[in-house]
Amino acid sequence: MAALSDARRITLAEALARFDALPAVTTAEMLGEWRGSGVPTGHDMDGLLETYAWYGKSFLSDEAVHPLVFRTRAGEKYAIDPRLIPLSLSRYHALSRHIVARALFTLATPLLRTRIPRARLRTVTYRGVTTAAMVYDHLPIIDCFRRVDDDTVLGAMDIRGAAPFFFQLERDA
Repeated sequence: MAALSDARRITLAEALARFDALPAVTTAEMLGEWRGSGVPTGHDMDGLLETYAWYGKSFLSDEAVHPLVFRTRAGEKYAIDPRLIPLSLSRYHALSRHIVARALFTLATPLLRTRIPRARLRTVTYRGVTTAAMVYDHLPIIDCFRRVDDDTVLGAMDIRGAAPFFFQLERDA
């Protein structure tokens, strides 16, 4: 299956159909470092994480996951505490992607960083398939995963009260 993040914008219905057609993945298969990219579906969060130099996710064990890993210009990876990010601002598309917002994020980064994992891996049933999922510690969000191939998964961020946000993760060698 082609990389969805490299594709043209697809509809939410198309993304759900592709997700539903993919097989489950185990929590053990998710361990490691993963580079992330959004799948454009018209969601308020499309492109938002990439605007702020999102790297991906780090799955250290079933009990220790860094759900938001970013990268400095020098290439240093660091984790952010997701409960400190106002994701509700994503609906203000222009504002959240404005150069001033990016500058404020850069200035606030030392306060947002964490070494403490802020999520866990679990097996959940989502859209009729039991598969690996990342459960955030402090937010009503569960990222559910399906296998594209041995080194690529498609993720659906299940956000309470909103349509799912789709993203792709590629294993970092």
